Amino acid sequence: MNFEHTDKVMELIARIEAFMKEYIYPNEEAYEEFVTDPANLWVVPPIMEELKAKAKEEGLWNFFLPKEYGEFSPGLTNLEYAPLAELMGRVEFASEVFNCSAPDTGNMEVLARYGTPAQQERWLQPLLNGDIRSAYLMTEPQNACSDATNVECSIVRDGDEYVINGRKWWASSVYDPRCELLLVMGKTDFDAPKYTQQSTIIVPKNTPGVTLVRPLKVMNHLHSPHGHGEVLLENVRVPVENIILGEGRGFEIAQGRLGPGRIHHCMRMIGAAQRSLELMCHRVEERSPFGKKLSAQGSIRQDIAKSRCEIEQARLLTLAAADKLDKLGNKEAKDFIAMIKIVAPQMCQTVADRAMQAHGGMGVSQDTPIANFFANARMIRFTDGPCEVHMSQLGKQTIAEVLGK
Repeated sequence: MNFEHTDKVMELIARIEAFMKEYIYPNEEAYEEFVTDPANLWVVPPIMEELKAKAKEEGLWNFFLPKEYGEFSPGLTNLEYAPLAELMGRVEFASEVFNCSAPDTGNMEVLARYGTPAQQERWLQPLLNGDIRSAYLMTEPQNACSDATNVECSIVRDGDEYVINGRKWWASSVYDPRCELLLVMGKTDFDAPKYTQQSTIIVPKNTPGVTLVRPLKVMNHLHSPHGHGEVLLENVRVPVENIILGEGRGFEIAQGRLGPGRIHHCMRMIGAAQRSLELMCHRVEERSPFGKKLSAQGSIRQDIAKSRCEIEQARLLTLAAADKLDKLGNKEAKDFIAMIKIVAPQMCQTVADRAMQAHGGMGVSQDTPIANFFANARMIRFTDGPCEVHMSQLGKQTIAEVLGK
């Protein structure tokens, strides 16, 4: 495998690095102060729209859709996008600046791959423009939705409409004032074969019967202005043309949505871990408890060495997964996608933990992004499927391959 970047990618890396140095890092502290101020709950920081406009103006926009999406794509492969996602992962809000943030990226990919021309015009184009945001409603509080076939939300046809009833939670970005689109996964046929009971349907957020029950905190953090919410759907009616791809295709859509998204998540985790390591190196060189620099302590050097090894291992594995996804597709790349989902979030959590420890009290404060990196990595260990599910499937697949079954 050759992961040497092309001239085109090297140019994009340089441009994104320059943009972040000039516009994103200098605004990082102000952004964090704004979104954590209770007076600004569910308010988008004005600087965000300014930064998005600047990024779009400079052509640093919508990198994530692979080139097979034609007119919707900037022409990059997943492998070429990977180092760009890593750079964006160095700052928590940077992906949104370049219109490359979840859950919009996954929802845009669904609409680009499976949507009708009318659905693409109404919903995909505003998302690609960065004019609106979206949410993906799959998991349910009453069910173990690590197995998506457990979804119970009902989508019942009634003439020219579908009627939707159910309760969802962990709907990311649903509290964002710019969120206008909900992609809802539910069941259109409870008696069909296991993997064809589910469907995915478009629900405008302002549809009668859609109720935001409560925001959900992540380690006591609301993640304003986007948030994660519990949503009640009561007799929600939408036109039949809002179904995506057709009845019984929801599980297929969910699987297709998650492969590239895991590449994005893992590369952002690597960017967060890399920055944590760099901050740790600066910190230990500056501090001298008991008359000796922390950087001279053997245990600190070991932590730094282990962190560097783990980051590089995860980076290479993720690049390999992206390469396999490009060449063979989602299904054939599932083993590598499972590996990175298992490895990258845990790696980032571990590296961030070491960096926090080296910073002392500062490490868990708002004075560095490390605590946020740690919390996000912990959350990613069960979003897009718990790591245990990926390990179970990967172990089963590995045994079968070894035994030639």
